[in-house]
Amino acid sequence: MMRRLLLLTVCLLPASLHAADLRVVATTNSMGTLASAVGGEHIDLTVLAPPDRDAHFLQAKPSMMRDLRRADLVIAVGAELEAGWLPVAVKRAANPAIQPGQPGHFEAAGHVDLLDVGESGGGHVHASGNPHFNLDPRRMRALLPALAERLAAIDPPHADSYRAHANEAVARLDRLMPEWTDRASDAPGAVFHHADTRYLMDWLDLPVLGYLEPTPGVPPTARHLRELAESLEGSDGVIIHAPYYSGRGPNKLGGELGWPVVQLHTEPDAPTLDAWIGLIDAWVDALSRHDRAGSRSD
Repeated sequence: MMRRLLLLTVCLLPASLHAADLRVVATTNSMGTLASAVGGEHIDLTVLAPPDRDAHFLQAKPSMMRDLRRADLVIAVGAELEAGWLPVAVKRAANPAIQPGQPGHFEAAGHVDLLDVGESGGGHVHASGNPHFNLDPRRMRALLPALAERLAAIDPPHADSYRAHANEAVARLDRLMPEWTDRASDAPGAVFHHADTRYLMDWLDLPVLGYLEPTPGVPPTARHLRELAESLEGSDGVIIHAPYYSGRGPNKLGGELGWPVVQLHTEPDAPTLDAWIGLIDAWVDALSRHDRAGSRSD
């Protein structure tokens, strides 16, 4: 009797409980965007880095190890972006499936061409290449089919679904990219805090007019801001920086030049394609509306 009741209970369970979704852990919301766009209904997604934090400076936490221990696939940016915390977290998770070199370890940087390869120095500079390609629709587009193939290898029964999802996302970006480049075609360029917009400006073919950091990872100094203001005096542009950086330097430079100062995150607020598209749209809007009043940072 008990066995019959147990079988009846199992039969009445929702289909989603009969087989667990593929457990995917992404290091950032941009990597989570790729996962959700391709994986769709077949994955259970966890993102390690909050979108309002600089992913360079996270610390390996027990909660990360717990998520990684249960993961079937980890999706990392790579190119040393997470070097200070992800290798430690993956090692301590003791999950053979997601160790480097295994199918369950996907480094996005290994599937796209990187800029600034071989350049080294202090702060955030990465000798293996600039890891901030998440704002470049060309490279994110290229990663969609690459991730689809990795998911298909790990989960063959849903391979066709992963490939179809990737094709749909690629087609969506193909429709949007010409519109974005057209909107920004006459923008004069911008000053940024750090080289995390390098790919964005390369894609839009716009000049980087300067960086608020005198050296990567070093906060703006009064001397550097003064020299930057002198070099840009009489020109046009916009100053854009992430909210986790201090607004003092951008506001000082913006006041001296009469340029708008805009705060924008470099990660979408959610790991979805819609949110990522909204982020790119906001960046294009900020760059192309340089002649309008900007918003001051606090």
